[in-house]
Amino acid sequence: MEFIPPADDLDAFLSMLPDNIKNALEKDKEGLIEVVLDLGRKPEARYFDKHTKVISDKVVTQNEIDAAVKKVGEFSGDNRAGIERTLHRISAMRNRGGKIIGLTCRVGRSITGTISIIRDLVESGKSILFLGPPGVGKTTKLREMARVLADEFNKRVVIIDTSNEIAGDGDVPHPTIGAARRMQVAHPQDQHAVMIEAVENHTPEAIVIDEIGTEQEAVAARTIAERGVQLIGTAHGNALENLLKNPTLVDLIGGIQTVTLGDDEARRRGTQKTILERAAMPTFEICVEIIDRQTLAIHRNVAESVDQLLRGWKIHPEIRRRDESTGEVAVVRPESKLAATPSSAQGGEDANIPWVENKDTYLRIYPYAVSKGLLERVIKTLALPAEVVRTIEDADAILALRSYARAGAKIFSLAEAKQIPVYVVKTNNMPQIQKALRDALHLDTEIVSLADTGVDILDETEIALEEARQAVTMVMDRQEPLELAPRKAYIRRLQHQLVERFNLSSRSIGDEPMRRLRILPPPDSQKNVGYI
Repeated sequence: MEFIPPADDLDAFLSMLPDNIKNALEKDKEGLIEVVLDLGRKPEARYFDKHTKVISDKVVTQNEIDAAVKKVGEFSGDNRAGIERTLHRISAMRNRGGKIIGLTCRVGRSITGTISIIRDLVESGKSILFLGPPGVGKTTKLREMARVLADEFNKRVVIIDTSNEIAGDGDVPHPTIGAARRMQVAHPQDQHAVMIEAVENHTPEAIVIDEIGTEQEAVAARTIAERGVQLIGTAHGNALENLLKNPTLVDLIGGIQTVTLGDDEARRRGTQKTILERAAMPTFEICVEIIDRQTLAIHRNVAESVDQLLRGWKIHPEIRRRDESTGEVAVVRPESKLAATPSSAQGGEDANIPWVENKDTYLRIYPYAVSKGLLERVIKTLALPAEVVRTIEDADAILALRSYARAGAKIFSLAEAKQIPVYVVKTNNMPQIQKALRDALHLDTEIVSLADTGVDILDETEIALEEARQAVTMVMDRQEPLELAPRKAYIRRLQHQLVERFNLSSRSIGDEPMRRLRILPPPDSQKNVGYI
Protein backbone atom coordinates (compact mmCIF):
# COMPACT_ATOMS: atom_id res chain seq x y z
CA MET A 1 0.00 0.00 0.00
CA GLU A 2 1.31 3.43 -0.94
CA PHE A 3 2.17 5.62 2.03
CA ILE A 4 0.05 8.77 2.25
CA PRO A 5 1.73 11.38 4.43
CA PRO A 6 -0.34 13.11 7.06
CA ALA A 7 -1.14 16.79 6.68
CA ASP A 8 1.46 19.33 7.77
CA ASP A 9 -1.06 20.58 10.36
CA LEU A 10 -0.19 24.23 9.92
CA ASP A 11 -3.33 25.12 11.87
CA ALA A 12 -1.79 23.70 15.06
CA PHE A 13 1.40 25.63 14.34
CA LEU A 14 -0.38 28.94 13.74
CA SER A 15 -2.67 28.52 16.74
CA MET A 16 0.26 28.90 19.16
CA LEU A 17 1.22 32.32 17.74
CA PRO A 18 -0.20 35.71 18.81
CA ASP A 19 -3.41 36.59 16.94
CA ASN A 20 -1.96 39.45 14.88
CA ILE A 21 0.89 37.22 13.68
CA LYS A 22 -1.42 34.28 13.03
CA ASN A 23 -3.79 36.39 10.91
CA ALA A 24 -0.93 37.81 8.86
CA LEU A 25 0.54 34.38 8.16
CA GLU A 26 -2.82 32.92 7.12
CA LYS A 27 -2.53 35.05 3.99
CA ASP A 28 1.09 34.03 3.24
CA LYS A 29 1.92 30.58 4.57
CA GLU A 30 3.07 28.93 1.33
CA GLY A 31 6.69 27.78 1.74
CA LEU A 32 6.89 28.94 5.36
CA ILE A 33 9.90 27.49 7.21
CA GLU A 34 9.95 29.23 10.57
CA VAL A 35 8.76 32.17 12.61
CA VAL A 36 11.09 34.15 14.89
CA LEU A 37 9.76 35.89 17.99
CA ASP A 38 12.32 37.97 19.92
CA LEU A 39 11.41 40.20 22.83
CA GLY A 40 11.28 43.88 21.84
CA ARG A 41 11.72 43.15 18.12
CA LYS A 42 9.35 42.85 15.20
CA PRO A 43 8.36 39.23 14.41
CA GLU A 44 9.82 37.68 11.25
CA ALA A 45 8.82 34.83 8.94
CA ARG A 46 11.33 32.86 6.86
CA TYR A 47 10.52 30.95 3.66
CA PHE A 48 11.97 28.21 1.46
CA ASP A 49 13.11 30.71 -1.18
CA LYS A 50 15.36 32.22 1.54
CA HIS A 51 13.51 35.52 1.81
CA THR A 52 12.56 36.95 5.21
CA LYS A 53 9.44 38.96 5.88
CA VAL A 54 8.49 41.22 8.79
CA ILE A 55 5.07 40.01 9.90
CA SER A 56 3.93 42.93 12.06
CA ASP A 57 4.99 46.48 12.79
CA LYS A 58 4.40 45.83 16.48
CA VAL A 59 7.30 44.49 18.55
CA VAL A 60 6.94 41.19 20.40
CA THR A 61 6.02 41.50 24.09
CA GLN A 62 6.88 39.23 27.01
CA ASN A 63 3.19 38.37 27.44
CA GLU A 64 3.02 37.11 23.84
CA ILE A 65 6.10 34.92 24.33
CA ASP A 66 4.73 33.53 27.61
CA ALA A 67 1.36 32.77 25.97
CA ALA A 68 3.07 30.89 23.11
CA VAL A 69 5.20 28.87 25.57
CA LYS A 70 2.07 27.68 27.41
CA LYS A 71 0.66 26.20 24.21
CA VAL A 72 3.62 23.90 23.52
CA GLY A 73 5.11 20.93 25.31
CA GLU A 74 7.76 21.03 28.02
CA PHE A 75 11.17 22.35 27.02
CA SER A 76 13.97 19.78 27.37
CA GLY A 77 17.57 20.35 28.41
CA ASP A 78 18.48 21.48 24.91
CA ASN A 79 15.77 24.18 25.02
CA ARG A 80 13.55 22.47 22.47
CA ALA A 81 9.86 21.66 22.65
CA GLY A 82 7.10 20.65 20.26
CA ILE A 83 3.39 20.51 19.64
CA GLU A 84 1.95 17.09 20.42
CA ARG A 85 1.18 14.81 17.46
CA THR A 86 2.95 17.20 15.05
CA LEU A 87 6.49 17.60 13.69
CA HIS A 88 6.74 21.30 14.55
CA ARG A 89 9.72 22.30 16.68
CA ILE A 90 9.94 25.25 19.05
CA SER A 91 13.39 26.37 20.27
CA ALA A 92 13.85 28.83 23.12
CA MET A 93 16.36 31.57 23.89
CA ARG A 94 16.79 32.45 27.57
CA ASN A 95 18.32 35.31 29.50
CA ARG A 96 20.87 34.83 32.28
CA GLY A 97 18.09 34.16 34.76
CA GLY A 98 16.66 31.35 32.64
CA LYS A 99 13.61 33.27 31.44
CA ILE A 100 12.53 32.65 27.85
CA ILE A 101 12.89 35.86 25.83
CA GLY A 102 12.94 34.47 22.28
CA LEU A 103 11.41 31.64 20.23
CA THR A 104 12.34 30.05 16.91
CA CYS A 105 9.23 28.23 15.70
CA ARG A 106 10.06 25.82 12.87
CA VAL A 107 7.40 24.22 10.71
CA GLY A 108 7.72 20.43 10.57
CA ARG A 109 6.59 18.83 7.34
CA SER A 110 6.24 15.21 6.30
CA ILE A 111 7.75 15.01 2.82
CA THR A 112 7.92 11.78 0.81
CA GLY A 113 10.20 10.98 -2.09
CA THR A 114 13.24 12.66 -0.55
CA ILE A 115 15.19 9.39 -0.42
CA SER A 116 14.52 8.35 -4.01
CA ILE A 117 17.90 9.90 -4.78
CA ILE A 118 19.63 7.47 -2.37
CA ARG A 119 17.24 4.52 -2.29
CA ASP A 120 19.93 2.15 -3.57
CA LEU A 121 22.16 3.12 -0.63
CA VAL A 122 19.37 2.51 1.88
CA GLU A 123 18.69 -0.91 0.36
CA SER A 124 22.37 -1.86 0.62
CA GLY A 125 22.05 -2.37 4.39
CA LYS A 126 25.24 -0.38 4.99
CA SER A 127 25.60 2.30 7.65
CA ILE A 128 25.12 5.82 6.24
CA LEU A 129 26.32 9.14 7.66
CA PHE A 130 24.72 12.41 6.51
CA LEU A 131 26.58 15.72 6.62
CA GLY A 132 25.39 19.18 5.69
CA PRO A 133 24.51 22.65 6.96
CA PRO A 134 21.30 23.28 8.91
CA GLY A 135 18.06 23.44 6.95
CA VAL A 136 18.98 21.22 3.99
CA GLY A 137 16.71 18.32 4.95
CA LYS A 138 18.89 15.91 6.94
CA THR A 139 16.17 15.16 9.50
CA THR A 140 13.53 14.84 6.79
CA LYS A 141 15.60 12.14 5.08
CA LEU A 142 16.16 10.30 8.36
CA ARG A 143 12.42 10.29 9.01
CA GLU A 144 11.57 8.81 5.62
CA MET A 145 14.38 6.26 5.75
CA ALA A 146 13.09 5.02 9.10
CA ARG A 147 9.62 4.51 7.58
CA VAL A 148 10.90 2.81 4.42
CA LEU A 149 13.16 0.42 6.34
CA ALA A 150 10.35 -0.46 8.77
CA ASP A 151 7.38 -0.64 6.40
CA GLU A 152 8.84 -1.68 3.05
CA PHE A 153 11.78 -3.82 4.18
CA ASN A 154 10.16 -5.10 7.37
CA LYS A 155 13.20 -4.28 9.50
CA ARG A 156 13.15 -3.69 13.22
CA VAL A 157 13.93 0.04 13.34
CA VAL A 158 14.53 2.12 16.47
CA ILE A 159 14.81 5.90 16.35
CA ILE A 160 16.85 7.69 19.02
CA ASP A 161 14.85 10.92 19.18
CA THR A 162 16.69 13.26 21.52
CA SER A 163 14.71 16.41 20.68
CA ASN A 164 11.53 14.71 19.42
CA GLU A 165 12.38 16.26 16.07
CA ILE A 166 12.22 13.05 14.03
CA ALA A 167 8.93 11.59 15.35
CA GLY A 168 7.28 14.64 16.86
CA ASP A 169 6.31 15.69 20.37
CA GLY A 170 4.23 13.65 22.79
CA ASP A 171 4.24 9.99 23.81
CA VAL A 172 2.68 8.72 20.57
CA PRO A 173 5.08 9.10 17.63
CA HIS A 174 4.01 10.83 14.46
CA PRO A 175 2.58 8.46 11.80
CA THR A 176 5.21 9.60 9.31
CA ILE A 177 7.77 7.15 10.80
CA GLY A 178 5.54 4.16 9.99
CA ALA A 179 6.18 1.04 12.07
CA ALA A 180 9.54 2.28 13.37
CA ARG A 181 9.77 2.58 17.15
CA ARG A 182 10.94 5.72 18.90
CA MET A 183 13.04 6.06 22.07
CA GLN A 184 12.97 9.48 23.70
CA VAL A 185 15.96 10.91 25.58
CA ALA A 186 15.28 12.62 28.90
CA HIS A 187 18.50 14.66 28.89
CA PRO A 188 20.61 15.43 25.76
CA GLN A 189 23.82 14.44 27.57
CA ASP A 190 22.41 10.91 27.97
CA GLN A 191 21.95 10.31 24.25
CA HIS A 192 24.91 7.91 24.08
CA ALA A 193 23.47 5.79 26.91
CA VAL A 194 20.09 5.53 25.18
CA MET A 195 21.87 4.46 21.97
CA ILE A 196 23.49 1.54 23.80
CA GLU A 197 20.25 0.75 25.62
CA ALA A 198 18.44 0.52 22.29
CA VAL A 199 20.81 -2.07 20.86
CA GLU A 200 20.96 -4.08 24.10
CA ASN A 201 17.26 -4.13 24.98
CA HIS A 202 15.24 -3.92 21.80
CA THR A 203 17.09 -6.09 19.21
CA PRO A 204 17.00 -3.55 16.38
CA GLU A 205 18.21 -4.27 12.85
CA ALA A 206 18.59 -0.56 12.15
CA ILE A 207 19.06 2.47 14.40
CA VAL A 208 18.36 6.03 13.28
CA ILE A 209 19.91 8.93 15.18
CA ASP A 210 20.10 12.66 14.57
CA GLU A 211 23.05 14.88 15.46
CA ILE A 212 25.94 12.77 16.73
CA GLY A 213 28.00 15.45 18.40
CA THR A 214 30.09 14.13 21.32
CA GLU A 215 32.95 11.69 21.73
CA GLN A 216 30.74 9.41 23.85
CA GLU A 217 28.13 9.31 21.10
CA ALA A 218 30.82 8.52 18.52
CA VAL A 219 32.00 5.59 20.69
CA ALA A 220 28.41 4.40 21.12
CA ALA A 221 27.91 4.55 17.35
CA ARG A 222 30.99 2.37 16.81
CA THR A 223 29.67 -0.14 19.38
CA ILE A 224 26.36 -0.33 17.53
CA ALA A 225 28.01 -0.78 14.12
CA GLU A 226 30.33 -3.50 15.45
CA ARG A 227 27.27 -5.48 16.56
CA GLY A 228 26.07 -5.69 12.97
CA VAL A 229 23.28 -3.13 13.27
CA GLN A 230 22.69 -0.77 10.34
CA LEU A 231 23.28 2.76 11.59
CA ILE A 232 21.84 5.84 9.90
CA GLY A 233 22.70 9.20 11.39
CA THR A 234 23.79 12.79 10.98
CA ALA A 235 26.77 14.67 12.37
CA HIS A 236 28.00 18.23 12.56
CA GLY A 237 30.04 19.23 9.51
CA ASN A 238 29.47 20.08 5.87
CA ALA A 239 31.93 17.64 4.29
CA LEU A 240 34.04 14.57 5.00
CA GLU A 241 37.16 16.74 5.34
CA ASN A 242 35.53 18.54 8.28
CA LEU A 243 35.36 15.32 10.30
CA LEU A 244 39.09 14.69 9.78
CA LYS A 245 39.76 17.99 11.55
CA ASN A 246 37.26 17.31 14.33
CA PRO A 247 38.98 15.36 17.14
CA THR A 248 35.61 14.62 18.74
CA LEU A 249 34.00 12.95 15.73
CA VAL A 250 36.96 11.65 13.71
CA ASP A 251 36.35 8.17 15.15
CA LEU A 252 33.18 8.00 13.04
CA ILE A 253 35.36 7.71 9.94
CA GLY A 254 38.07 5.48 11.39
CA GLY A 255 40.18 7.83 13.48
CA ILE A 256 43.72 9.00 12.74
CA GLN A 257 47.03 7.70 14.03
CA THR A 258 50.64 8.77 13.49
CA VAL A 259 52.85 6.11 11.89
CA THR A 260 56.64 6.13 11.50
CA LEU A 261 57.86 4.40 8.33
CA GLY A 262 61.20 2.79 7.68
CA ASP A 263 63.60 4.50 5.28
CA ASP A 264 62.88 2.11 2.41
CA GLU A 265 59.10 2.34 2.82
CA ALA A 266 59.17 6.14 3.05
CA ARG A 267 61.33 6.28 -0.09
CA ARG A 268 58.99 3.90 -1.93
CA ARG A 269 55.94 5.98 -1.03
CA GLY A 270 57.71 9.26 -1.67
CA THR A 271 56.65 10.63 1.72
CA GLN A 272 58.14 11.80 4.99
CA LYS A 273 58.97 9.09 7.54
CA THR A 274 56.19 10.23 9.88
CA ILE A 275 52.77 10.14 8.25
CA LEU A 276 49.09 10.06 9.21
CA GLU A 277 47.03 6.93 8.58
CA ARG A 278 43.52 5.76 9.33
CA ALA A 279 43.48 3.93 12.68
CA ALA A 280 40.49 1.59 12.13
CA MET A 281 37.59 0.80 9.85
CA PRO A 282 35.03 3.65 9.75
CA THR A 283 31.84 3.34 11.77
CA PHE A 284 29.90 4.48 8.70
CA GLU A 285 30.62 2.75 5.39
CA ILE A 286 28.90 5.43 3.27
CA CYS A 287 28.96 9.21 3.68
CA VAL A 288 26.44 11.52 2.02
CA GLU A 289 27.17 15.26 1.89
CA ILE A 290 23.96 17.25 1.39
CA ILE A 291 24.90 20.22 -0.78
CA ASP A 292 21.32 21.46 -1.05
CA ARG A 293 17.87 19.88 -0.79
CA GLN A 294 18.13 18.29 -4.23
CA THR A 295 21.90 17.76 -4.64
CA LEU A 296 24.08 15.18 -2.87
CA ALA A 297 27.76 14.22 -2.93
CA ILE A 298 28.21 10.52 -2.16
CA HIS A 299 31.30 8.73 -0.84
CA ARG A 300 30.50 5.05 -1.44
CA ASN A 301 33.65 3.88 0.34
CA VAL A 302 34.45 6.08 3.33
CA ALA A 303 37.61 4.11 4.17
CA GLU A 304 39.09 4.73 0.73
CA SER A 305 38.10 8.41 0.73
CA VAL A 306 39.69 8.98 4.14
CA ASP A 307 42.91 7.24 3.05
CA GLN A 308 43.15 9.52 0.03
CA LEU A 309 42.51 12.65 2.09
CA LEU A 310 45.24 11.68 4.57
CA ARG A 311 47.68 11.33 1.66
CA GLY A 312 46.82 14.85 0.58
CA TRP A 313 44.98 13.76 -2.54
CA LYS A 314 41.95 15.52 -3.92
CA ILE A 315 38.80 13.37 -3.89
CA HIS A 316 35.85 13.59 -6.25
CA PRO A 317 32.68 11.99 -4.85
CA GLU A 318 29.71 11.02 -6.97
CA ILE A 319 27.27 13.91 -7.44
CA ARG A 320 23.54 13.22 -7.74
CA ARG A 321 20.72 15.68 -8.36
CA ARG A 322 16.96 15.28 -8.11
CA ASP A 323 14.63 17.30 -10.32
CA GLU A 324 12.15 18.85 -7.91
CA SER A 325 9.37 19.15 -10.50
CA THR A 326 9.57 15.64 -12.03
CA GLY A 327 11.24 13.71 -9.21
CA GLU A 328 13.76 12.22 -11.65
CA VAL A 329 17.24 11.48 -10.32
CA ALA A 330 20.36 12.06 -12.40
CA VAL A 331 24.01 11.30 -11.70
CA VAL A 332 25.65 14.63 -12.52
CA ARG A 333 29.21 13.40 -11.94
CA PRO A 334 29.82 9.66 -11.65
CA GLU A 335 32.94 8.22 -10.10
CA SER A 336 35.47 8.00 -12.94
CA LYS A 337 37.38 4.73 -12.94
CA LEU A 338 39.25 4.84 -16.28
CA ALA A 339 41.28 7.64 -17.72
CA ALA A 340 39.93 8.77 -21.09
CA THR A 341 42.07 10.07 -23.94
CA PRO A 342 41.49 13.79 -24.53
CA SER A 343 39.59 14.61 -27.70
CA SER A 344 42.66 16.38 -29.10
CA ALA A 345 44.58 13.08 -29.15
CA GLN A 346 44.46 10.74 -32.09
CA GLY A 347 41.88 8.01 -31.86
CA GLY A 348 38.80 10.20 -31.38
CA GLU A 349 36.79 11.36 -28.39
CA ASP A 350 35.66 7.87 -27.47
CA ALA A 351 39.15 6.37 -27.32
CA ASN A 352 40.18 5.05 -23.90
CA ILE A 353 43.60 4.34 -22.49
CA PRO A 354 43.08 1.37 -20.14
CA TRP A 355 46.15 1.93 -18.07
CA VAL A 356 44.93 2.14 -14.49
CA GLU A 357 42.18 3.21 -12.13
CA ASN A 358 42.98 6.79 -11.18
CA LYS A 359 41.54 6.44 -7.65
CA ASP A 360 40.62 10.13 -7.73
CA THR A 361 44.26 11.00 -7.05
CA TYR A 362 45.13 14.59 -7.88
CA LEU A 363 48.69 15.90 -7.73
CA ARG A 364 50.22 19.31 -8.36
CA ILE A 365 53.77 18.92 -9.67
CA TYR A 366 56.57 21.47 -9.82
CA PRO A 367 59.19 20.62 -12.51
CA TYR A 368 62.78 21.35 -11.51
CA ALA A 369 65.00 21.29 -14.63
CA VAL A 370 62.55 18.78 -16.12
CA SER A 371 60.97 19.76 -19.42
CA LYS A 372 57.72 21.48 -18.48
CA GLY A 373 56.34 21.01 -21.98
CA LEU A 374 57.10 17.30 -22.01
CA LEU A 375 55.64 16.82 -18.53
CA GLU A 376 52.44 18.63 -19.50
CA ARG A 377 52.16 16.59 -22.69
CA VAL A 378 52.43 13.31 -20.78
CA ILE A 379 49.80 14.40 -18.23
CA LYS A 380 47.38 15.69 -20.87
CA THR A 381 47.68 12.84 -23.34
CA LEU A 382 47.34 10.08 -20.76
CA ALA A 383 44.68 12.02 -18.83
CA LEU A 384 46.61 11.66 -15.59
CA PRO A 385 45.04 13.26 -12.49
CA ALA A 386 47.80 15.85 -12.12
CA GLU A 387 48.78 19.34 -13.18
CA VAL A 388 51.99 21.33 -13.55
CA VAL A 389 52.37 24.37 -11.27
CA ARG A 390 54.75 27.31 -11.47
CA THR A 391 55.93 27.57 -7.88
CA ILE A 392 56.96 25.17 -5.14
CA GLU A 393 54.45 26.87 -2.81
CA ASP A 394 51.61 25.54 -4.99
CA ALA A 395 53.08 22.03 -5.37
CA ASP A 396 52.28 18.67 -3.78
CA ALA A 397 55.45 17.10 -5.26
CA ILE A 398 58.62 18.07 -7.11
CA LEU A 399 59.91 16.33 -10.25
CA ALA A 400 63.64 17.06 -10.61
CA LEU A 401 66.39 16.22 -13.08
CA ARG A 402 69.13 14.20 -11.40
CA SER A 403 71.97 16.45 -12.59
CA TYR A 404 70.36 19.33 -10.69
CA ALA A 405 69.26 17.31 -7.66
CA ARG A 406 72.46 15.91 -6.28
CA ALA A 407 72.98 15.42 -2.55
CA GLY A 408 72.85 18.74 -0.73
CA ALA A 409 71.05 20.55 -3.53
CA LYS A 410 68.86 23.45 -2.44
CA ILE A 411 65.77 21.80 -3.88
CA PHE A 412 65.82 19.21 -1.09
CA SER A 413 65.87 21.82 1.68
CA LEU A 414 62.99 23.63 -0.03
CA ALA A 415 61.05 20.37 -0.31
CA GLU A 416 61.72 19.54 3.34
CA ALA A 417 60.50 22.96 4.44
CA LYS A 418 57.32 22.48 2.42
CA GLN A 419 57.11 18.79 3.48
CA ILE A 420 56.61 17.50 -0.05
CA PRO A 421 58.40 14.60 -1.81
CA VAL A 422 61.01 14.94 -4.56
CA TYR A 423 60.95 12.48 -7.48
CA VAL A 424 64.10 12.31 -9.61
CA VAL A 425 64.47 11.43 -13.30
CA LYS A 426 67.80 10.63 -14.91
CA THR A 427 67.08 12.40 -18.19
CA ASN A 428 64.35 14.37 -19.92
CA ASN A 429 62.73 11.50 -21.78
CA MET A 430 59.33 9.88 -21.96
CA PRO A 431 59.93 6.59 -20.07
CA GLN A 432 61.67 8.37 -17.19
CA ILE A 433 58.87 10.90 -16.71
CA GLN A 434 56.19 8.22 -17.02
CA LYS A 435 57.90 6.10 -14.37
CA ALA A 436 58.24 9.06 -12.01
CA LEU A 437 54.55 9.93 -12.43
CA ARG A 438 53.55 6.34 -11.70
CA ASP A 439 55.52 6.48 -8.42
CA ALA A 440 54.18 9.92 -7.52
CA LEU A 441 50.57 8.88 -8.11
CA HIS A 442 51.05 5.58 -6.24
CA LEU A 443 49.92 3.51 -9.23
CA ASP A 444 50.48 -0.24 -9.08
CA THR A 445 50.34 -0.86 -12.84
CA GLU A 446 52.42 0.43 -15.72
CA ILE A 447 51.25 3.50 -17.57
CA VAL A 448 50.73 2.81 -21.25
CA SER A 449 53.50 4.22 -23.44
CA LEU A 450 52.66 7.37 -25.36
CA ALA A 451 54.08 5.74 -28.43
CA ASP A 452 51.31 3.13 -28.19
CA THR A 453 48.61 5.80 -28.33
CA GLY A 454 49.65 7.13 -31.71
CA VAL A 455 50.18 10.60 -30.29
CA ASP A 456 53.06 12.72 -31.56
CA ILE A 457 55.50 13.43 -28.76
CA LEU A 458 57.91 16.31 -28.31
CA ASP A 459 61.09 16.00 -30.32
CA GLU A 460 64.54 16.20 -28.78
CA THR A 461 65.00 19.85 -29.80
CA GLU A 462 61.88 21.01 -27.98
CA ILE A 463 62.87 19.08 -24.88
CA ALA A 464 66.40 20.51 -24.92
CA LEU A 465 65.18 24.10 -25.29
CA GLU A 466 62.70 23.67 -22.45
CA GLU A 467 65.50 22.27 -20.31
CA ALA A 468 67.61 25.33 -21.12
CA ARG A 469 64.76 27.69 -20.16
CA GLN A 470 64.38 25.96 -16.81
CA ALA A 471 68.14 26.11 -16.22
CA VAL A 472 68.32 29.83 -17.04
CA THR A 473 65.72 30.53 -14.37
CA MET A 474 67.68 28.56 -11.77
CA VAL A 475 71.01 30.17 -12.70
CA MET A 476 69.50 33.62 -12.25
CA ASP A 477 67.92 32.64 -8.94
CA ARG A 478 70.87 30.77 -7.45
CA GLN A 479 73.71 32.73 -9.10
CA GLU A 480 75.53 29.45 -9.76
CA PRO A 481 76.48 27.74 -13.05
CA LEU A 482 74.45 24.75 -14.22
CA GLU A 483 75.17 22.04 -16.76
CA LEU A 484 72.59 20.69 -19.19
CA ALA A 485 72.19 17.15 -20.48
CA PRO A 486 74.46 16.07 -23.37
CA ARG A 487 73.08 17.14 -26.77
CA LYS A 488 74.02 17.09 -30.44
CA ALA A 489 75.96 20.04 -31.86
CA TYR A 490 73.03 21.72 -33.68
CA ILE A 491 70.89 21.51 -30.55
CA ARG A 492 73.64 23.01 -28.38
CA ARG A 493 73.84 25.90 -30.84
CA LEU A 494 70.12 26.60 -30.36
CA GLN A 495 70.58 26.39 -26.58
CA HIS A 496 73.44 28.92 -26.77
CA GLN A 497 71.19 31.32 -28.69
CA LEU A 498 68.39 30.94 -26.15
CA VAL A 499 70.75 31.64 -23.23
CA GLU A 500 72.06 34.79 -24.94
CA ARG A 501 68.50 36.18 -25.14
CA PHE A 502 68.49 36.24 -21.32
CA ASN A 503 71.82 38.17 -21.25
CA LEU A 504 73.68 35.17 -19.84
CA SER A 505 76.73 33.39 -21.25
CA SER A 506 77.33 29.71 -21.84
CA ARG A 507 79.98 27.34 -23.18
CA SER A 508 80.18 23.75 -24.32
CA ILE A 509 82.22 21.35 -22.21
CA GLY A 510 83.16 17.67 -22.36
CA ASP A 511 83.82 15.35 -25.27
CA GLU A 512 81.37 13.78 -27.70
CA PRO A 513 78.96 12.12 -27.22
CA MET A 514 78.78 13.66 -23.71
CA ARG A 515 79.42 17.24 -24.83
CA ARG A 516 77.01 19.56 -23.10
CA LEU A 517 76.23 23.17 -22.26
CA ARG A 518 77.26 24.96 -19.08
CA ILE A 519 75.23 28.10 -18.36
CA LEU A 520 77.11 30.75 -16.36
CA PRO A 521 75.66 33.33 -13.97
CA PRO A 522 76.16 37.08 -14.53
CA PRO A 523 79.85 38.20 -14.35
CA ASP A 524 79.53 40.04 -11.03
CA SER A 525 78.30 36.94 -9.23
CA GLN A 526 81.03 34.82 -10.89
CA LYS A 527 83.73 37.08 -9.44
CA ASN A 528 82.22 36.81 -6.01
CA VAL A 529 82.31 33.02 -6.00
CA GLY A 530 85.55 32.58 -7.94
CA TYR A 531 84.30 31.14 -11.23
CA ILE A 532 86.55 33.33 -13.41
